[in-house]
Amino acid sequence: MATELKLPDLGEGIEDVTINRWVKSAGDEVAAGDVVVEVATDKVDT
Repeated sequence: MATELKLPDLGEGIEDVTINRWVKSAGDEVAAGDVVVEVATDKVDT
């Protein structure tokens, strides 16, 4: 099942990211504002 994740504006027209690490696991509770993944772009890691 696909779930949409909204990311903050990373600037400089960045539209594509790569998921580096899942912070939350399947079944974990998630609240608004929780970090669920760490992502990377060709310009920045967050």
